[in-house]
Amino acid sequence: MPPPPMALRPGIIPLRPLGLGDILDGTIKLIRSNPKAVLGLSAIAALLAAVPLAVGQAFVLNSMGGVLTDPESTTAADQLSGVYGVAAQWGGTLVSYAVQFVVVTLLTGVITRILGRAVFGGTITAGEAWQLVKGRIPALFGVVGLMAVIMLVPVIVFVLLMVAISLNATSTDSIGLVLGLTVLFLIVYIAYYLFFRTRFAFASPAVVLEGKGPIEAMRRSWHLVTGDFWRVFGILLLTSLLVGLVAGLLSVPFTLAGTLFGMFGAGSVATAVVSAVLIAIGGTLGAMFTYPFEAGVAGLLYADRRMRSEAFDLVLQTAAIEQQRQGWVHASADELWHPSNSARS
Repeated sequence: MPPPPMALRPGIIPLRPLGLGDILDGTIKLIRSNPKAVLGLSAIAALLAAVPLAVGQAFVLNSMGGVLTDPESTTAADQLSGVYGVAAQWGGTLVSYAVQFVVVTLLTGVITRILGRAVFGGTITAGEAWQLVKGRIPALFGVVGLMAVIMLVPVIVFVLLMVAISLNATSTDSIGLVLGLTVLFLIVYIAYYLFFRTRFAFASPAVVLEGKGPIEAMRRSWHLVTGDFWRVFGILLLTSLLVGLVAGLLSVPFTLAGTLFGMFGAGSVATAVVSAVLIAIGGTLGAMFTYPFEAGVAGLLYADRRMRSEAFDLVLQTAAIEQQRQGWVHASADELWHPSNSARS
């Protein structure tokens, strides 16, 4: 028998159900096809999130310099400096998380819109993508906020439970019980986190590409994942491991250099500044790769699930043939992602 004909591929992926290799290759092609928009925006987002954390860490390391070089000469001033350093680190961490909440949400929306056009072989600037996405920003924040609630509620309940146990048990009994329950909670919570992260992985693409509200988008994601949970889970987990490894290789040299410089430097303002800069560079390099890659994989997995469950590849192929006949990718291609265009809708 002759081999089946090659699938139409006008853009970053073949217009058929995707394998793992197609998804990873398509994500790399997404970044390479529009590096200025994808990597440029990712670098800005990563830098904004990395700077507060780097400054806090630099203060901690700088305050430890005197203790490490001469532990016996530690004074009350050194101890007070250490307290300020720890406070600065916690403050920097909280600010960093707040910044991440905002910039990563915005970045995910813009990258998803760029991906939606890149599937057809079209390109779009960061400014054009922003104009298309800005109306969906409230819904994106709604999805992220609902996810935060889902993830934080068990933690809050557990903390309150541990406080109640500690107040109503003897010291010996409470320590063993708290440790045992903490280990059990961590195991259960990891499974809980991974389950809901997988179930709602397509909520952001549904907001940006389908124009859905937060709750509708989460329901849509839950529906798309149903029937293929373990495959979606495996690809997302593998992606996280891969980008974590690459991000670590990129960031560790700078983070290590900044840490050593801050710990064993002269304890001056210049030392703190150099340490913060090195740590920020390390965090930026790692995150500017992580953000677009994870967003790209989630977007292409979303497209794959629609092709498998809704025969959406037929819609994409028909549109791509017409675009090839016209010789260009029209902006109306964005409307094809609406679920009303699915072949089985």
